[in-house]
Amino acid sequence: MADANEFESLAALLRYPTEDYAREVVRSCKVLANDSPEIDLLLQHFVEQTRSLSLEDLQVLYTTTFDLDPVCSLEIGWHLFGENYERGEFLVRMRGELRRLGVKESTELPDHLSHALEALGRMEPDEAADFAAACLFPALDKMAAGIKGKSNPFENVLSAATRLLEHRYPRPEPAVVLAEPAFRILDSKGW
Repeated sequence: MADANEFESLAALLRYPTEDYAREVVRSCKVLANDSPEIDLLLQHFVEQTRSLSLEDLQVLYTTTFDLDPVCSLEIGWHLFGENYERGEFLVRMRGELRRLGVKESTELPDHLSHALEALGRMEPDEAADFAAACLFPALDKMAAGIKGKSNPFENVLSAATRLLEHRYPRPEPAVVLAEPAFRILDSKGW
């Protein structure tokens, strides 16, 4: 199992900002600083870019970035399946997986990236590698494409998430991922 704290720390940066958000950012940066200089630099850029924002301004930025722009939605099932029936199946399976792993749900849907990262940190290594390959990398790639070039501080957090995943679970050959839709891989894992 990977160090759950690193994924939980990253997940905290991808939740809607509340009064404790600034403290969570500092705590998360400390936990993730030792992972790699690149991740540390990305998170320091995020801190620098958001330091002068009030909580209200940060909440507006978060909402306009992730909730009002579907190309950067934090709901990984939406990126994998769109509004197709399979997304509903994926949500049900994610909810079951969150329960199995002891990940507390929030007001967000079960496929929210913050939930998925916490779950990933609690999975066994082989299971986590399959989940990252089938679900997280494809969704993060679409999120990154949607935010690229917009001078948005959250681009650094999404990039840090991608780098951390690549560091812990190297990307498989593209043919391996494309051969099995995500829900079939999840099904084979007993989801």
